[in-house]
Amino acid sequence: MAKKLPEINSSSTADIAFLLLSFFLMTSNMAQDAGLQRRLPPMPDENQKVQNQKVNRRNIITVKINSADRLMAGNEPIDVSMLKYKIKEFLVNANNDPKLPEKEMKNIEGYGQYPVSKGVISLQNDRGTSYQAYIAAQNEIVKAINELRDDFSKANYGKPYLNLDEDQQKIVREAIPQNISEAEPKDVSKN
Repeated sequence: MAKKLPEINSSSTADIAFLLLSFFLMTSNMAQDAGLQRRLPPMPDENQKVQNQKVNRRNIITVKINSADRLMAGNEPIDVSMLKYKIKEFLVNANNDPKLPEKEMKNIEGYGQYPVSKGVISLQNDRGTSYQAYIAAQNEIVKAINELRDDFSKANYGKPYLNLDEDQQKIVREAIPQNISEAEPKDVSKN
C-alpha cells in the first residue's frame, strides 16, 4: 500500500494573493498620458465657403524637428533652449525688420489701437521625431507667447496675465495672438 503524503492547506492562498494584489494596486502609480492642452476652433458651418488665405512669407517662421530630434528655426539650426528667444524676437519685431513679421494696427475693444503681429509659427516634424522633442519644442513656443502676454499684462495692468480678469485676458489674447500651425508629420527618410 502506498504511503499518503500530508497535504498543505491551501484554502487561504487565494485570500493572500488577493490582498497582495490589492496592496500593489493601491500603492503603485499608474502611468498617465501627457498631452497638449489646446482649444480647437469650432466646427465650421456646412454652408460656409472655404477661403484660401494667402500668408506673406515674412510672416511665417518654420520650426522643424528631424528624426534625430534636431531643431531648425527659420533656416538655422537651434538648440531647444534657445527656441523661446527666437520666437519672441520673431513675434516682437522691435526694429521693424523687413525679414520679420508685419504688424497691423488693430482696434481692440476695451483697449484701443495696438500694433498686432501677423506672425505665424509653423511647427513641422518628421515621423521619427521623439515625443519628448516634439513636446519640448511645443512647450518653448507656448512659453514664448506666455512671456509676451505677461510682459504686455505687466506693462498695461501692473500684474501677470493669469491674475487678470476675463475681460483683460481677452484684450491680452487679441494683442498677443497665439498663431501656431502644425503640419502633418512627414517621413523624410523616404524622400
